[in-house]
Amino acid sequence: MNWNQIEGNWEQFKGKAQTQWGKLTGDDLDVIAGNRKQLAGRIQEVYGKTPEESEREIDTWLSKH
Repeated sequence: MNWNQIEGNWEQFKGKAQTQWGKLTGDDLDVIAGNRKQLAGRIQEVYGKTPEESEREIDTWLSKH
C-alpha cells in the first residue's frame, strides 16, 4: 500500500495508527489528517525519536497494511 491510499482513507487508518503509536491522541490523529510529515513529526515529539527513526517506523507500519 502507498501513502496516498492511507491519506485518502485516513478515517479508516487512524485507529490502526493509534494502535501502533498509543501515545498519540485522537486529537493528534485528527490534526495529522493523513499527512505523513505531520505524523512523523508528532512521533518524534511524543516518543523522542529522530526523524530517521520516525520514518522507519512509518515505513514498517505501512508495509503491514
